[in-house]
Amino acid sequence: MNFSTVLQIGLLGKANVGKSTFFSAATETTVASGNFPFTTIEPNVGVAYVQSDCACKHFEIKHDNELCVNGTRFIPVKLIDIAGLVPGAHEGKGLGNQFLDDARQAEVLIHVVDIAGTTDIQGQPVPVGTHDPLEDVAFVQDEFDQWFVDILNREWDKITREIDQKRAKLTDGIAKRFSGLGIKDYQVQNVLQKLELISRNPKEWEIDDIKTFAKELRINTKPMIIAANKADLCNDLDILQKITDDVIPCSAETELLLRKATKAGIVNYSPGDNSFTIPDGKEIPPPQQKALDLVNDVLSKITTTGIQKILNKAVFDSLNFIVVYPVEDETKLTNKDGIILPDTKLLPKDSTAKDLAFLIHADIAKGFLHAIDCKTKQRISGDQKLKNGDVIKIVSTLSRG
Repeated sequence: MNFSTVLQIGLLGKANVGKSTFFSAATETTVASGNFPFTTIEPNVGVAYVQSDCACKHFEIKHDNELCVNGTRFIPVKLIDIAGLVPGAHEGKGLGNQFLDDARQAEVLIHVVDIAGTTDIQGQPVPVGTHDPLEDVAFVQDEFDQWFVDILNREWDKITREIDQKRAKLTDGIAKRFSGLGIKDYQVQNVLQKLELISRNPKEWEIDDIKTFAKELRINTKPMIIAANKADLCNDLDILQKITDDVIPCSAETELLLRKATKAGIVNYSPGDNSFTIPDGKEIPPPQQKALDLVNDVLSKITTTGIQKILNKAVFDSLNFIVVYPVEDETKLTNKDGIILPDTKLLPKDSTAKDLAFLIHADIAKGFLHAIDCKTKQRISGDQKLKNGDVIKIVSTLSRG
């Protein structure tokens, strides 16, 4: 799989909260796990899937694609399980420098929190409910905010000199310092305008202005979802109401168990379902039945394992991405090999037909003539905004290289 065109999600949090289990559950890949800090030393990279209604539903057709299951399309995303985080990471403590380098690749972040409070701030085991998970939520956000503040503080004198000498505008000067994090000029501009800092001389900024700007930039460019893991062990889920960010209760261990049981043919289960079934005639040995009874207990408490819901929310709500289906034959909805609805692309909302062409291949975009909306059969221009679920044929003078 070509990861260069695949959306990247960062999985982060302090040590021992279940990041590796979340990763394994989401990607069905076995990784090292253990009850001690820094089990995950190198970032694990795998393929997870978000879900959307397949375009086959609109056309009322059936097609043979392993990523379409009963009309639900599974769309690949890149999931990075990042090394454990400790307080002071922005100063290089623990594996802090590596953590931040890995995290900069992600377009959206999932912060896995031990909502049951079974690990202290350093990731060491403690009795259930004896650690406040709100402390973990705050410290990870603070580490990111301080990382952004440090970048600005290091470069602030240079930025002010560039502006004084009219070699750069404020937006450009700041954006240049954050380009390694994938932050764009317009994102910096939007935050400056929102905070009414756009017209202020940077020499007049106070340290509080820098901190406020850094935090707002982080929120806007590295959106974060709280995965309240071990929710089935939590004594009081009312604590979720105290978290201001998007938060979803989950049980990564339960999801992993269900996926393994599905692979082994013990149960029928699709990620995101709120129940599972046992195949007709299947006899379940007592130890496995006991495990499935525990799964039912978890689902009765939190409805679903939460893993699929979190992935979907990260892509479709936090990033506001849409799903588009590129095809080469607008009448048969196929590629050149005759495969129906062969591929999906995730694009930011308000992306255009020309944006889709660039995502497919630079040569196709270079020779772009027009596109065809396969649902309406209408020709559309390069600046036409696409909608979620669109099926699009790009007409170009240049074929893929």
